[in-house]
Amino acid sequence: TPFMCELCCSQAEGHILTFDLANRCAMDAGAGSNRAVVVYMAQFDPGVSLGDRAGAQKDAKRLHGTLSRRGFEVELHSDLSGDEIYELFVQESRRPVKDCFLAVFSSHGEEDCVFGADGKPVRLSRIFAYFDNECMENKAKVFFIQACRGDALDDGVEVDSAGDATDCNFSLHLSAPVDTAVMYATPPGYGAFMSPLGSVFLQTFCTLLEDEAHQKLELTRLMTRLSHRVAYTFQAKGRELGGKKEMPCFLTRLTREVFLSSESEREAKTADL
Repeated sequence: TPFMCELCCSQAEGHILTFDLANRCAMDAGAGSNRAVVVYMAQFDPGVSLGDRAGAQKDAKRLHGTLSRRGFEVELHSDLSGDEIYELFVQESRRPVKDCFLAVFSSHGEEDCVFGADGKPVRLSRIFAYFDNECMENKAKVFFIQACRGDALDDGVEVDSAGDATDCNFSLHLSAPVDTAVMYATPPGYGAFMSPLGSVFLQTFCTLLEDEAHQKLELTRLMTRLSHRVAYTFQAKGRELGGKKEMPCFLTRLTREVFLSSESEREAKTADL
């Protein structure tokens, strides 16, 4: 199935909600479950000059099944506006979580933003900053970003420098709180790929997480396997994009080991050992 590049062109200010953190976080210690939120854009509002994304729903459904089996409480949200995405994550950042909160964004995008169904940019740095609060203190925060970060395409050759297209946005990195990891489908400045069967990035992530051998890996090792699998096994097809590659990009501010498996699975493995 030929892949298409999710290239696109582009500040919504969401309504900041006020919470009593002492009350909302009182039951946080040892309570609740690991949670995952998947926000994906399959169709955009009429008049928005962004193409629909065949395959986004397949990614979301597979993520729901894969993460649920790993012990996550999973919610799917499709075709939200920019303001709705901001409001959703303000609320999610204040909800109790046991050990790990995981979020997936799947949309068209640029560096530091993904687009809502209304075409408005959602700044990732602002989303990350929401999780710098008492509720999420000492919790792992993991984000997966399936979106373009520019319009460059990867030819799969090594170069000493790719110029401005791959310059890192350090202000974006610093906006991620401690104990946060962000896995991007592509480096800064480059496009990501999607097909009607789903994205190579998220589909490969699910494949690895469904493999018993990879379920035991700590997150940083799992993400290394994900980068290797995408970089060395994927190659776009078609007359215009044939031969183009994709290389995920991992950012971590983790201070602890993170395992994307349920507590019961970890206890069973420990008992076996």
